[in-house]
Amino acid sequence: MVAQLGASATAARAHEELLRYWAALRRAGRLPGRADISPDAFKRLLPTVSLIDVVREDGRVDYRQRLAGTGLYSVYGREITGMKLTDLYNSTAADYWRAELDAVVADRKPRVGSHSMAWRGASHVSTLWLRLPLASDGCEVDMILGYDAVIGMQAERTAGISGIRAA
Repeated sequence: MVAQLGASATAARAHEELLRYWAALRRAGRLPGRADISPDAFKRLLPTVSLIDVVREDGRVDYRQRLAGTGLYSVYGREITGMKLTDLYNSTAADYWRAELDAVVADRKPRVGSHSMAWRGASHVSTLWLRLPLASDGCEVDMILGYDAVIGMQAERTAGISGIRAA
């Protein structure tokens, strides 16, 4: 349990670091865009950083992984770059992520939560996630910067958990 708490504290510090960086890029209430982001500013976080495209088609919004750090391969057990939500997750998980990402787009504000990987048979793994809105025009969210801090979970703590929950 002590290791779990240590991992969570480390994850929280990483979230704070990336959130501060993102917030410093905002100007007069305008959101930063992808062009404003310099990966060199948060090199140590890159293995589990992602960029998610906001895809608008036929009046609907969908999401596609534009970029997924190399550390996410081991979390998901496969390459996820280029995948849409429905390609990546089962329907329950896809619905959860759609609701979370829709809120980032609609509210133009960061969101944070936790996600157990029990849905893919990895109940010992969880991510503490952060999603930050990006807008190339400063207003309309067209991309989301993600960071997932991967932590191990004790199997007995995940028994009976659906696999997904918001913080």
